[in-house]
Amino acid sequence: MSTNAVVEGQLYRDLAIDMKDRDRRLRVTSVRDGRADLVVEHDFRGQVGRRTHATTVRLRSSAFELIEDPADADPQYLTLLAAIAEVHQPGATPPDYARAALRVLRTLLPAGEVR
Repeated sequence: MSTNAVVEGQLYRDLAIDMKDRDRRLRVTSVRDGRADLVVEHDFRGQVGRRTHATTVRLRSSAFELIEDPADADPQYLTLLAAIAEVHQPGATPPDYARAALRVLRTLLPAGEVR
């Protein structure tokens, strides 16, 4: 997946030994102060729709697997990823990547607009 940051909309699979067989999946509904609020979207032997929470550190650990990230489907993200892939090679430098990103930003956003 695309990121190490925990953000709203991501879907995680719980890899705890007692949850793995249940295929328990949790959607991030909000993130604040190092804690993510979650809702159970899938659980073979549990209650779907139940709310819970976890620290963002724990979600980024090997206890969970990120299986869906909204950024992966964002057209701007995909365009940026393609531009970076175009310059990616053994000799590529940070400025090469920055120029590729800047070209995308200038193409996608009207002059002066920052998102």
